Amino acid sequence: MSSTADDFYFPHPSLANSEGLVAIGGDLNAKRVLEAYKQGIFPWYEENQPILWWSPDPRMVLFLDKFKVSKSLRKTINSDIFKVTFNTHFLEVITQCASVKRNGQKGTWITDSMIATYHKLHQMGYAKSIEVWQHEKLVGGLYGIALENNKIFCGESMFSLVSDASKVALYFLVEKLKQENYFFIDCQVYTNHLASLGAAEIPRIKFLSYL
Repeated sequence: MSSTADDFYFPHPSLANSEGLVAIGGDLNAKRVLEAYKQGIFPWYEENQPILWWSPDPRMVLFLDKFKVSKSLRKTINSDIFKVTFNTHFLEVITQCASVKRNGQKGTWITDSMIATYHKLHQMGYAKSIEVWQHEKLVGGLYGIALENNKIFCGESMFSLVSDASKVALYFLVEKLKQENYFFIDCQVYTNHLASLGAAEIPRIKFLSYL
């Protein structure tokens, strides 16, 4: 018997608590995770926790025409020191995102189970990656879920082993999404870094209207 959306029921995001937590438990079946994204919900938890499903209010998004390209980033892009590819090394990108150390974080939410699920979603055509190369070495990139019917790209994580590599990945993603008439990149929650790139918070109800 084939699975349907009814097999992967989620409470409506409006029922989330004040922190945006919608549900606890379930599993990371690829179809369940995809159904969550279609409802404005995403999984985010640490390895010693049950699976937590979130839909924060407000929601951090990057409207494509608001992306800020600094003079230094523009210079880097024009210098051609990086090569950029799309969807050629998804597993390597998500593995790097999981392993790169980040300030203020003791571990990663990108567990082995998450990697397996998003790799499956990549094989299904939903999870996408952007790779940045320097001297034939993968030095940066990002991945996320493309909701093509809604024209929303749900950004998940990015990494950079050399200066500006992740920003270059984001620049080329934004340019590609513009060509495909996407509305915005879902950045989920506020960070100063995202705000510096042009992302801003919108009410959850407005975010859900795009879905």
